[in-house]
Amino acid sequence: MSTALERPRNGKIIAGVCAALSARFGIPKFLVRLGFVIFGVVGIGELVYVALWIMIPKAPA
Repeated sequence: MSTALERPRNGKIIAGVCAALSARFGIPKFLVRLGFVIFGVVGIGELVYVALWIMIPKAPA
């Protein structure tokens, strides 16, 4: 499991938030993405995604 929470430069779809969370906590990207979709439909998933996009730094080149 990775110790740093960084948005990857490769293997991302939009901003890499789900990929970063997946790598950090060792769960499949699909499940993280599915969770954001579900929370987006029934809650505040979009706002949380944008906030994490701003807060999680991009991985160094």
